[in-house]
Amino acid sequence: MLSLLSHLRQHVAIGFVGGSDLNKQQEQLGIPAGNVPVTTLFDFCFSENGLTAYRMGVPLASTSFIKWIGEDKYKKLASWILHYIADLDIPVKRGTFIEFRNGMINVSPIGRNATKQERDDYQKYDLQHHIRETMVKKLQEAFPGSGLKYSIGGQISFDVFPEGWDKRYCLGHLEAEGKREGGIKYDTIHFFGDKTMEGGNDYELYNDPRTIGHSVEGPADTMKQLRELFPQIAQEARLG
Repeated sequence: MLSLLSHLRQHVAIGFVGGSDLNKQQEQLGIPAGNVPVTTLFDFCFSENGLTAYRMGVPLASTSFIKWIGEDKYKKLASWILHYIADLDIPVKRGTFIEFRNGMINVSPIGRNATKQERDDYQKYDLQHHIRETMVKKLQEAFPGSGLKYSIGGQISFDVFPEGWDKRYCLGHLEAEGKREGGIKYDTIHFFGDKTMEGGNDYELYNDPRTIGHSVEGPADTMKQLRELFPQIAQEARLG
C-alpha cells in the first residue's frame, strides 16, 4: 500500500483523514522500520477529522472541542457516558472508555485498551446486539438540541463531536489552500472510505458534493480501485 501511494503521489496530491489523533494514525498506517513520520509520506494529514492538520509536514490551524462545549457541559456528558457504560452487561470491559481528543471524544463500551482478539470478538457481539447503535440513540435522547453529532466507526467505538465537525471538516483546509497566495486549487477530490453507509463515519464526506466518493471493503479493495482509477501507477509499481 505504501509503495502504491508513493507512486500515486508522483501524479496527484494525496492525504488521509480519520478520527484518531496523529500518534494513533502513525501506528495505523504501518510506517516501516525507521519510524518515518507519516506527515512526510502524504501531502495532507488530517487527524481528528482535520481538527488537527498538516500540510507538507507543517501544522495548520487547529480547533478545540472543549472550548466549543465548555467544561460544565462536558462534565455532564462524560458523567452520563460513564454511568451508562457502568450499567452495560457486555462480555468484556477493559479500560479507556472515553478518549479525549482535540476535536472530539471517542467512546468505547468495551474500552480502547482491549486486545486485538477482544476487539474482533466485540465487533461480532456489537453487530448482533447493537450496543453502540443503542447507546447513540440514548445519548441523542439525553442531550437534545446539544449540537452534537455521533458517528459509529471502526470495531469498538463511536465519535462525539460538534455538528459539522465530521470528516467534511478537512475540506475547509483544502479550500483554504486554494485561496492562499501560491496555493493549489483542488477541483477534483477523490475520497475512499469503508464506513460510507448512513451512520458510518465516512458517510458525510463520501456524499459531499465536493468529493467523488469511493466505497471500499478494505486495503486490498482500495488498492484495486486505485489501480483502476490511475492505471499509470499500476504499471509503474510493476516496473519497480
